[in-house]
Amino acid sequence: MRQSIEEIVTKLVLPFTEREGFELVDVEYVLEAGHRYLRIYIDKEGGISLKDCQTISNAITEKLDDIDPIKENYFLEVSSPGLDRPLKKDSDFERYKGKDVEVKLYKPLNGQKQFEGNLIGLFDGDIIKISVDDNVLEFNKKEVALVRLSVKI
Repeated sequence: MRQSIEEIVTKLVLPFTEREGFELVDVEYVLEAGHRYLRIYIDKEGGISLKDCQTISNAITEKLDDIDPIKENYFLEVSSPGLDRPLKKDSDFERYKGKDVEVKLYKPLNGQKQFEGNLIGLFDGDIIKISVDDNVLEFNKKEVALVRLSVKI
C-alpha cells in the first residue's frame, strides 16, 4: 500500500518535534488556489513561538530535500494549530474533556450540521459525546467533518 505524503512527512518530522519537546499536532498536504502547501502544526505547553516554527522548519528542510516525497513545487509552513485547534487524535479528546468544542458534520442531523457544546469525550474510538444545554449528543466519528476547540471572545 502506498504511503500518503502526510504519513511519510509525519514519520520524518516526529523525531525532530520530540527532540525539541514539541507535540506534532498534524501534517497536511493540500492544494489551495493552484498552490500546494505542506503544513506542519506543532504545539507545546505555553504555546509556540516564531522561533519554534523556524527551528522545526530548518531541521526538516534538508531531510525533506533528501527523501524528496513531494515531486511538485510546494510551500512549507510550520505553525501553531491556533486557539481553535482541531481535535483529531484520541489523546486530543482526552486532553480537552470539559472544554467547549464545535462539531461540524458532513450531513445534517435533524436539519443541523454544526453543534457547539462541552466535550464529554471520545468513547470506543468511534463515538464523540458533547453536552448541549443539559442534553448529551452523540456523533459517530465517521460522520464528523471537524471537531475543534471553541473560542469565546
